[in-house]
Amino acid sequence: MSKVTVEVDSRWVKIVRSPIYWIVVTLQGVSITIAPLFLYWSGKGFFPPGEKQVVVPLCFAAIFIVGMFYMLLGSQVIRELRKAPKADL
Repeated sequence: MSKVTVEVDSRWVKIVRSPIYWIVVTLQGVSITIAPLFLYWSGKGFFPPGEKQVVVPLCFAAIFIVGMFYMLLGSQVIRELRKAPKADL
C-alpha cells in the first residue's frame, strides 16, 4: 500500500474550511433522511396542494445541491489521483 498526496484547488480548501461546508453538511442530512420522507408523504397526499408546491421543489433542490457538491469535489480528487505519478528525483 502506498501513500498518495492529493493537491486540490485552493478554492475547494476555502469552501471546505468555511461555514458554507456546514450548510452542505446540514443539507446532506436533510437530503438523506427528511427529503425522501417528505417526497413520499407528498406522493401519498399528506400535504395540502399549496404546501406541496413548496415542499417538493425544496426536497429536490436539497438532494440536487448536495449531490452536485460532492460530485464536483470528488471529480477534483479523482482527477488528481489519475494523473501520472511524477518520477522520483
